[in-house]
Amino acid sequence: MPPVDPLCVTSYSGLDSLPDGYGRVFRGGGQTSFFLRRDWFDNFAATVVQDPPRIRVYGVETRSGRPVAALPTLHTARAAAFSPSRLDGMANYYSTYFAPVIASGEDVTAVARALAEGLWSDRKDWDVVNFQPLDRGATVFGALVQALRDVGMVVQTYFCFGNWYLDVGGRSYQEYLESLSSVLRKNVPYNIRRLEKSKQARIELVVDESGLERALDGYERVYNSSWKIPEPYPGFIRGLARLAARNGGLRLGLIYVDGEPAAAQIWIVDEGIASIYKIAYDERYAKLSIGTVLTAKLMQHVIDVDGVRIVDYLSGDDEYKKMWMSHRREFWGLLGLNPRSVRGLGPIARHVGGRLGKRMLERIQRRSTRA
Repeated sequence: MPPVDPLCVTSYSGLDSLPDGYGRVFRGGGQTSFFLRRDWFDNFAATVVQDPPRIRVYGVETRSGRPVAALPTLHTARAAAFSPSRLDGMANYYSTYFAPVIASGEDVTAVARALAEGLWSDRKDWDVVNFQPLDRGATVFGALVQALRDVGMVVQTYFCFGNWYLDVGGRSYQEYLESLSSVLRKNVPYNIRRLEKSKQARIELVVDESGLERALDGYERVYNSSWKIPEPYPGFIRGLARLAARNGGLRLGLIYVDGEPAAAQIWIVDEGIASIYKIAYDERYAKLSIGTVLTAKLMQHVIDVDGVRIVDYLSGDDEYKKMWMSHRREFWGLLGLNPRSVRGLGPIARHVGGRLGKRMLERIQRRSTRA
């Protein structure tokens, strides 16, 4: 039996500082989720992160130098004397999935232990670490919780959102439609026929870079006319659509009514999963059920043409998502607090609380007094 090559952690200042060997790591992450691809993080860094020096990537490597995992993070220094410094996963409201990026075939538990030890060795730089949203049912979630506790952190987990998805199960779109509630089975074909007969409407599907910028202009017009709050980083959505188009995974659907964009949806198809990323419609056209029609048309395309195995409605327990999907899972966050930091005591009291928090603080205070 060959000797085990132990793991160690190296901190890199930015994604571009990673050695070439990390390409294998991000390819493995991309097989788990589109949101763990290298180009996803590159677009996030280019369009969302206002202070690039904040980016810190913890790379897990064997002693011989072979990369096996990466944890992209954002460091926030202390803003005031007693405010905690933070180390957050490189994610925000645009992210519907986050986790350490792990190459295919690697030991998840060993990677989690190595990351926990690497983070703990850097504890002078942070008081709180926060990673979200993680799939609570994934092996890496439990492995991280245990590993962070083992090195000495106080760990608190918290609910982020419910996630509804469809297991296609090899069915055609028509077979899928017949499995839905009687309301949808009746209304979807009726609304499609009504829209098509009106002669007012036109449906467009953009799947590559041809016509993409014009379609994105239409998407933004719809989005800005909808109930949605304005995009804080409009460049992020355009960058995401462009990279998905380059990779062949973009499904940007638009409905025009009387020549005006009235509904728009951005779906991303990758590794057999169709992710419904953005949906919006102009409320002036609500009576035409354009949102339902566009969802149905895109659903038909990804099932019958793309042959996906999963359709994922991503974050949220909205009632309309339950009507289209078949399964639910939960995404949670993970908060790691440094009990050896004065600035870490406040978050411990707030997040742990109750008798457990009181006992923990008393133990920490006794240790500090002895020290």
